[in-house]
Amino acid sequence: MSAACGCSDEKNGTKASEEEETASFWQVSEIRAAAASGALLLAAWIVSLTGGPQGLLLPLEIMALLIAAWTFVPSTLRRLLKGKIGVGTLMTIAAAGAVALGQFEEAAMLAFLYAISEGLEEYSLAKTRRGLRALLDLVPVEAIVLRDGAEVTVALSALAPGDRMVVRPGERLATDGRIIIGRTSLDTSALTGESVPVEAGPGTEVYAGSINGTGPLEVEVTSTAENNSVARVVQIVEAEQSRKGPGQRLADSIASKLVPGILIVAVLIIIFGFIVGEPLLWFERALVVLVAASPCALAISVPVTVVASVGAASRMGVLIKGGGALETLGRIRTIALDKTGTLTRNKPAVIDVATTGSASKDDVLFLAAGLESRSEHPLAHAILAAAPDRAFVTDVDTVPGAGLEGRVDGRRVRLGRPGWIDAGPLAADVQRMQQAGATAVLIEDNGQVIGAIAVRDELRPETRQVIDRLSASGYTTVMLTGDNLVTATALGKAAGITKVHADLRPEDKAEIIRTLKARQPTAMVGDGVNDAPALATADTGIAMGAMGSDVAIETADIALMGEDLNHLPQVLDHARRTRSIMLQNVGLSLLLIAVLIPLALFGTLGLAAVVLIHELAEIVVIANGVRAGRLSRTTALGAAQSAPALEAAA
Repeated sequence: MSAACGCSDEKNGTKASEEEETASFWQVSEIRAAAASGALLLAAWIVSLTGGPQGLLLPLEIMALLIAAWTFVPSTLRRLLKGKIGVGTLMTIAAAGAVALGQFEEAAMLAFLYAISEGLEEYSLAKTRRGLRALLDLVPVEAIVLRDGAEVTVALSALAPGDRMVVRPGERLATDGRIIIGRTSLDTSALTGESVPVEAGPGTEVYAGSINGTGPLEVEVTSTAENNSVARVVQIVEAEQSRKGPGQRLADSIASKLVPGILIVAVLIIIFGFIVGEPLLWFERALVVLVAASPCALAISVPVTVVASVGAASRMGVLIKGGGALETLGRIRTIALDKTGTLTRNKPAVIDVATTGSASKDDVLFLAAGLESRSEHPLAHAILAAAPDRAFVTDVDTVPGAGLEGRVDGRRVRLGRPGWIDAGPLAADVQRMQQAGATAVLIEDNGQVIGAIAVRDELRPETRQVIDRLSASGYTTVMLTGDNLVTATALGKAAGITKVHADLRPEDKAEIIRTLKARQPTAMVGDGVNDAPALATADTGIAMGAMGSDVAIETADIALMGEDLNHLPQVLDHARRTRSIMLQNVGLSLLLIAVLIPLALFGTLGLAAVVLIHELAEIVVIANGVRAGRLSRTTALGAAQSAPALEAAA
């Protein structure tokens, strides 16, 4: 809880360690104390109403006061010894003042309602954090491994890299690994938010918490239980939840300045009472003003919303790095998207081969595959996959930004982009390939161009729908790519993006992001590795397909764990809704203080009425903040319906 609410450092530490045990509403100590205090107050009210023994009335009120005050007075005193003040200070002074005036019922009511609000605040924060930690429940506590040729069941903590894990159909993977034997379809919806099963076979990287489909598997363990992908997700989000955004910093700043300010005002009111000759009247009004100006609702308005929202996003398969990233995402108006791997599948394929002279398509692919045989470039994989055979090329050299060159039987051969190699008679074919959205590479043999290969990375099937949805929501979309302008423009048109920047290096992308963010808050969507400069430059960096990628999760502000681009508008809608809830809470809290202070100062409202209104308003603020943890129809992903453990925790 916020320090402005008067919670001690010791209390925060204790609550953090007890969070795992706070499984139900009645396990919150403040709630139990408030219930006992309320029962005593009810008994006192019945005694007063029925004309019962008056000697019983005062002890009941004092007991109710002591039980409720126990929830905040000790922590307030510990903070005072450290020179810290908060809302608990205001409440303690107000309760003590009411006792001094003989108003034990009002003092007990104040303590009772404040204990309820503290308990609800604690429960709501613990509840939303448990929703995040419920991800860990997706991982089984035991696993079957092969030891000396026999299957042995071991505890999750006993798994070590190199162990061979047996995963039967329908079972969850206990930790990250690599499939050695078997083929199957994996349900990763609870981790990535994608409901479509993923086909997997030997060599496929698999992650903890995934559900094995139809085929038995043998999986080589690559990570311990403490460091698997699910554990890292929880660790990162919990570590980053405390990062404050502008709204939370503003609320904290107002709350921290308001508490000492209102104490000074209360002292001035008491002094005024002595001047006008009515010290008791104005002393009582000073106490009421102390309670009326309590900023606890303001201080908790943003944190409870952030924790609820970040936890909900993690259940959708989206990592949000704390309140700062969440608030910024809610303000985004321009979205820059990398082409390869974001708008496209990142699986280029050869779609056309043009030849000249006596060269055949096989001849062109033969030489091209020879040059590309040692390259890791995505285009190389496409050419190698399309070539039935490859030439033996020696003295291969890379020309940065241009292509490759080498020798075959003493002849000089080259492969590269148009411009570095003259297209000659293939100029029309190259233009046709580029207008079709393909990347064209030319092959030259002994100084003569012999062919052009068209390689195209197809758009994701959901790309057009996602871009249309973003445009309908008022976002400006921009495509950034290192591809040539003709190809990029063709793909941009197919995706529904009219603003295209092509022929870009990583530093060029970062510079364009600087220009865009000078006009509007801008997000960059990329793969988290090649686009690192642009992701870091943007107001918000969003890494796509980050499951299992430490680099992507660490560098981006937001990480979409799956490969489905539909996650992007969903998380943007979620952030907008969360920011709206934050603003509602802050506005309501400030309005409440502005209205209650003059009403308290001029005696319109007494202590009991102000306490009741103030604490009811705080309950409203907490309940409204918790709404950010509920997924609406427009933001809910498939995982929200397919992870019973998470639904139960939420």
